[in-house]
Amino acid sequence: MNLSKPGLAGLASALALATAGAAIAQAPPPGGPPPGGMRMMEMRRPDPEARAQKLRDVLQLTPAQEPALKAFLEAQKPPGPPAPPEARAKPLTTPERLDSQRARMVERLAAFDRRAAATKTFYAQLTPAQKKAFDAMGPGGGERREIRIERRMMGPGPGAGPADPHAGHARPE
Repeated sequence: MNLSKPGLAGLASALALATAGAAIAQAPPPGGPPPGGMRMMEMRRPDPEARAQKLRDVLQLTPAQEPALKAFLEAQKPPGPPAPPEARAKPLTTPERLDSQRARMVERLAAFDRRAAATKTFYAQLTPAQKKAFDAMGPGGGERREIRIERRMMGPGPGAGPADPHAGHARPE
């Protein structure tokens, strides 16, 4: 078969359109959000053992530094699920709600202080080259927790709106 250049270009265009049309025509996955709705992706936490191994590999830890690593990792573990609040049996007054929020903030600050102290203790056990590598890893040892929210803008309907979430809202001057 011998095709001219315009014929080849036409054949390539037709093939591209057919492929694109098939991709667009695919049905959305079952159980997905309604058109124009929002879908929250699951939050992924890093695997603690994978993180420990990454620290061992990147920092080239010695066996003598292993206890410091274990203490550091133990202090970094997230707390367990919160206890069910008994106070929800009755609505809280504003002062009670503020006191409850303050108590949670104090708990979080104490947890941060424990993690910071453990990090400083571990950091003190590192050689200068290891400290440089640890610093380069960034917060969380280079691991990220990820929460993604997808918003699908599709035609008129519930949840559909302008692409700019601030459109139509006057800014106070």
